[in-house]
Order: sequence, then C-alpha cells, then structure tokens
Amino acid sequence: MAEITAALVKELREKTGAGMMDCKKALSETDGDLEGAVDWLRKKGLAAAAKKAGRVAAEGLVGVATNGTVGAAVEVNAETDFVARNETFQGYVSNVTELALGTDGDIEALKTVAYPGTGRTVAEELTHMVATVGENMNLRRSTKLSVSQGVVASYVHSALSAGLGKIGVLVALESAGDTAKLEALGKQIAMHIAAARPEALDTADVSTESLDRERNVLSEQARASGKPEEIIAKMVEGRIRKYYEEVVLLEQVFVIDGETKIRKVVENAAKDVGAPVKLTGFVRYALGEGIEKEASDFAAEVASMAR
Repeated sequence: MAEITAALVKELREKTGAGMMDCKKALSETDGDLEGAVDWLRKKGLAAAAKKAGRVAAEGLVGVATNGTVGAAVEVNAETDFVARNETFQGYVSNVTELALGTDGDIEALKTVAYPGTGRTVAEELTHMVATVGENMNLRRSTKLSVSQGVVASYVHSALSAGLGKIGVLVALESAGDTAKLEALGKQIAMHIAAARPEALDTADVSTESLDRERNVLSEQARASGKPEEIIAKMVEGRIRKYYEEVVLLEQVFVIDGETKIRKVVENAAKDVGAPVKLTGFVRYALGEGIEKEASDFAAEVASMAR
C-alpha cells in the first residue's frame, strides 16, 4: 500500500476542502491515488459539502428535549429559513436533541454518536444532508442539564413542531416535591427566561469582566453629575443592584405577575409542591445569536447575476 504522507493529505484538502480525517480515509481507500481520492470524496458527498462550508449559516432550529431529571438543548444552523421548515431537517434536529440527552453536553462528543438507521455518525449525517440539500449546515452547540431529583422543564417559543423553534429554554428544579407541579412551575419560569433573557442564575455567577465594565460605565456617568466621590460610590452601588435585577434570573421580577422576584417565586413554591425547591440552572438558546450575518443587497445581487 502506498504511503499516505502529510503532504498528500494537505494537497487533497486543498483540492476538495474536505476535513483532514476524511482526506486520510479517502487516500487509504484509493491506495494513495489523489484523483481517485477526489472522486471517493465526491461520491460520499464530502467534497460537495466542503465547498459550502464557508457560507454563513445563521438560520435553522433550536431543539429541546427532556426526560424527567435530564434535559438537553441543541442548535443546528442552516443558511435559510426555508430549510428549517423542511421535514427532513426538522427530523434531524429532533433526533440529535434526543441523542444529546445521553451525552454530557459536549458538542464534539455528540458529533461522534451513531445516528439511528444510517450507519453514520451525527456529524456524518449532517454532512450527507449538506450534500443533498445544497446548503451549508452546522451543529453549533449543545448543553445538558440534570438534577438528582426533581425535573428539568422546557419551553419553546413559537414552536414549529414539538420541541423545535427559534428560542428554546431549559430550567432545572431540584426538589422532592410533586413532579407535575414542578413541571408546571418550570415551564412558567422557562417562559419568563425566554422573554427576560437573563445572563446569569445568581449574582455570584455574573462574570467579573461584565461587572467591571458596568461599574466603569456607571462611575463615569455619576462623575458627570459633579457630586463628591463618596456620593458617587453610593450611586454606583445602587445602580449595580438595578443591573443585577436586569441580568440575574433570581433577581428578576417574574413577568407573569409583574411584582415577585424569581427567587421568591421559587421559595414560595415549596408550599404548593410539598418540599423545598431550588433552581439549579437554566439554558436559553436563541437561534443565530452571536453569528455575524452577511448584509445582502438584493438588487445588487440580481444585477450581478444578470451581468
């Protein structure tokens, strides 16, 4: 068998844009024949998929799934909303979200899980879909929540189908209380999270970087008033408390009643569910957040195509 050198793998990658491991496998399958390896990748749909990999994929779906004390959230991106409405794509996101329940939440581990009924992994099935559908797609992120007892509840805002939409939320409630009542409470808090967009569970979870940046801005604003430094310090601390009420889940006012802090809502729930309740974690995925979308000029695009 011909030696598969790093230089040969590099050359194949440059010709096809396929991943390193796929290139090594293609060369092994074709006994080091470069052109044969190109054809092998094309037949597998890997070269075609690689050509699309540079295109921005900011649409798609968020999936959430729960099973008693565990829950998982997954985001899979595509280039257009049209693909997100495709039943095959929706089926893929649903299946991958269910598979994520059996992982530790690590996205790379999820990619290696066997995809049901195909003989392919989760990542390989996505590559197959890219080649078939003709759009770049990306399994972007995954998170898993669990509790030792209690529930992990979920909510999907404007769901396209069960567990699929553009905003997905998980809430972990640790308690020995009534499961059905915990589920109802968890869903209400999840709806609150979808609307209020908290950044941290408790004040201790706010990053030092975010807090320092906020203090700096508030201090400069306060100094503009011309007040003494000791007064400024008090003004800043008062505004920091207000900042916590905006970004910390337990400090936010419950959107459903407009007056009770989430911390108190959870505390008060103990009487109803029959045992103390602790909110131990949450996940909020909004589709495409943080992805820089390309600004397109439709008229210019049509003119370019005409030329």
